Amino acid sequence: MLKLYYAPGTCSLGSHIALEEAGAAYEAQRIDFSKAEQTRPDYLAVNPKGRVPALVTERGTLTETPAILTYVAQSFPEARLAPLADPFEFARLQSFLSYLCSTVHVAHAHSRRGARWADDPAAHVSMKAKVPQNMADCLSLIESLMFTGPFVMGETYTIADPYLFTIAGWLDGDGVDPTRFPKVLDHRMRMAERPAVARVLAVVQA
Repeated sequence: MLKLYYAPGTCSLGSHIALEEAGAAYEAQRIDFSKAEQTRPDYLAVNPKGRVPALVTERGTLTETPAILTYVAQSFPEARLAPLADPFEFARLQSFLSYLCSTVHVAHAHSRRGARWADDPAAHVSMKAKVPQNMADCLSLIESLMFTGPFVMGETYTIADPYLFTIAGWLDGDGVDPTRFPKVLDHRMRMAERPAVARVLAVVQA
């Protein structure tokens, strides 16, 4: 059985939802960031990065959201969570995942993890102040050019959708009015109504 390590309010939500959508047999293990459980030796033995998500498989542990999402899609092809037979569409999907991971998530992290980039507390304040603009710029690009609709890739639900849903859920806390992005906001609301998403949220928010 697969084992997913997750923490509420983090990008691990995307992987959690994907596993549920795929109908995978998995165990979900909460990591409490408020107790710094991600820094404890037993968890660092699972993921030396000290972050979530981490997915333990029979062949080893996977980390990083795009890798885990892709693994889920390829391991459960019957769920049709990625255009596996179309190299171009599959690459386009991976391009979207990469953008969320390498650009949007990093922009968000500057509000809470400034110490990763600077030691000066004044720099942390400056980085945090820039987050609303940076996040809004990222979402503007997604809204206008990258989001096909009604799902990220078009008519078919894919692993990109739980990832976007996760990050779109951070907008309010980042000082961004989600109503500025009606397509993304509509997607967020429809995603919350999906049975698999509701089941995961019930676990994560418990």
